[in-house]
Amino acid sequence: MSHTGVNAAEEFDAIIVGARCAGSATAIALAGRGLHVLVIDSARFPSDTLSTHLLWPSTMAEIHALGALPAVEEAGAPRLPIAEAILDETGWRTGYSPVSGIDYGMCLRRSHLDDALIRTASSLEADIRQQCRATGLISDDGRVTGIRYTDADDHERAAIAPIVIGADGRKSLVAREVGAKTPLISSRSGRSCYFAYWTDPRDDLRHIASQWRVDGLLGTAFPCDAGQTLCLLQPPVEFDDEFHGRKVTDAYREGVAALPGLARRLEGAEMVSRVRACTGIESYFRRSSGPGWALPGDAGHFKDPVTAQGIRDGYRYGRLLGERLAPILGSRGGPDPGAVDAATAEWAARREQDCVEIYQWTNVLASGSPPSPLEYEVYHRARDHPEYAQILSDIYNRVQAPSSMLPLTALPSLILGALRQPASSTREVVADVRTQVRRIRDDRNERRALVRASAG
Repeated sequence: MSHTGVNAAEEFDAIIVGARCAGSATAIALAGRGLHVLVIDSARFPSDTLSTHLLWPSTMAEIHALGALPAVEEAGAPRLPIAEAILDETGWRTGYSPVSGIDYGMCLRRSHLDDALIRTASSLEADIRQQCRATGLISDDGRVTGIRYTDADDHERAAIAPIVIGADGRKSLVAREVGAKTPLISSRSGRSCYFAYWTDPRDDLRHIASQWRVDGLLGTAFPCDAGQTLCLLQPPVEFDDEFHGRKVTDAYREGVAALPGLARRLEGAEMVSRVRACTGIESYFRRSSGPGWALPGDAGHFKDPVTAQGIRDGYRYGRLLGERLAPILGSRGGPDPGAVDAATAEWAARREQDCVEIYQWTNVLASGSPPSPLEYEVYHRARDHPEYAQILSDIYNRVQAPSSMLPLTALPSLILGALRQPASSTREVVADVRTQVRRIRDDRNERRALVRASAG
């Protein structure tokens, strides 16, 4: 981290490192309130990035709140008002509860999605500089006051501001420079992620986002832009060796074939892209605020893609960070550093409180473990009771908390139902109940540990 003595540094109300989901959302919230905002990114947009890019209705509502919904819909991805999930051959299909009047999801390539948000930020006069790479932070007496970066012509430049916002992803330079790279809490995923694009001849299914699970294997089909479908495969990590190097395409196709429902969904379709991979996944919360800095998006908090929550949270908490800071940064007498830091601390605490339960539920789905007797019973109940299926879709949609899926009051009937299933033995059900009770206890302890670590 560099220190004082910055010559010819440009001055801004806020500096944002990273122009994708969280960075563009924060820029829109700040620039839309008249603040002078610098945003730098190493990419040249439109630009793709490694992402599964399913957008829930709550994500579409965030896009709407940012004023970018028309630009996003112009890309031509189909609306997805229906969700379905199938465990072996037991499945449920339902709609979503509306969020801000929006009851459909969407799956849109990041090259289109990010560009739409960046154009929205630019229209509000945010200063977005592409092909610029942050090289270090500037500080004064322990407080971050700016950045050093190389521009598109490889010239060294500097900029200063009352706040530096690191929206620069999991490998965040800002997080590393401020000493926040080590997580407060973390969880290694039991799954890896492989995905490719396919043509989609099934016009009758292009309004449905679908998921299939067999044993520990999970796969999805999300109709997306360009008349194609995004097919995601998440096998347990012990199968990673089968996906190495030249074997990845064959292993991916074999994984699709091992999910009969997914294989049927892709009948007549042709794979039209290479297989992309994300392995060694770790979910975490990092310390996300400090003197003169904040970390929205994946820089501060990341969840396994199995529940597709990252884009929504990047938009939402980027926007909320900008809205919280705008009146302080725009105050007539100039921003008070203590008020800036208090605002970012309150914002970070709110994100932790809002996101920790969905983080823990995501970690359960990301474990790669075979379905348990109680989980089968959840699917049986959702198949037979549409109102319960609605709860499950609304958990993904962030309208309901994961705890609403398995409240303690419903546990006895779920246990009884599991005991009645011929595929489950009493021993397996009892072991599953013990596992669920232990998980509830461990989750409670982890939440307490997060509060302690964050406060520390």
